[in-house]
Amino acid sequence: MSNDDAQAEVKTGVEAENNSSEMPSTDAIAGADKQAGSEISSPAGADATPEEKIAELEIRLAETHDQLLRKAADFDNFRKRMNQEKQSAIEYANQSLLLDIIPIIDDFERAIQAGENGSDYNGFLEGIKMIEKRLASQLEAKWGLKRFNAAGEPFDPNIHEALFMEKSPDVTEATVQEDLVKGYTLKERVIRAAKVKVLMPENT
Repeated sequence: MSNDDAQAEVKTGVEAENNSSEMPSTDAIAGADKQAGSEISSPAGADATPEEKIAELEIRLAETHDQLLRKAADFDNFRKRMNQEKQSAIEYANQSLLLDIIPIIDDFERAIQAGENGSDYNGFLEGIKMIEKRLASQLEAKWGLKRFNAAGEPFDPNIHEALFMEKSPDVTEATVQEDLVKGYTLKERVIRAAKVKVLMPENT
């Protein structure tokens, strides 16, 4: 055997020894698989008997039922509270309006007392007119309640209610001659039609 062949054989033997030392043995692989399998645990209760599983499900069902009852009770209490608040809002919806009217009532009481204790009819009348004007102005400015005049306007059944009708040669169409009861609008909506006397053309 030549020196070159001997060196090659030695080199091959060394490489084979190195490779064998780097590769894991069959026993090592089997041990690693066993360890990995032991780390992947089965779900809890997998080994439980059917009776134990049923008992656990019954406990969970009872807990869920209890939670549902609590939620239903909470919702019922919430519904009752909302109904109470709604009813309270309806009952006291006009509170601000009434608080504005109360001072007007006070003014009427003072005017009545002054009229009973005095003899100045004109002064009493002027006081009443001032109170009425104050009330109408306040209702219009703050609440949008406006009184409208109908006298001289063409008759409109949407805003006028004819209580009396009379033929006249002075008109060519149905015309309101007189306001008998004033009409009112609330924010551009007619809430009470004016009760009026109407003049009708003679040829109708």
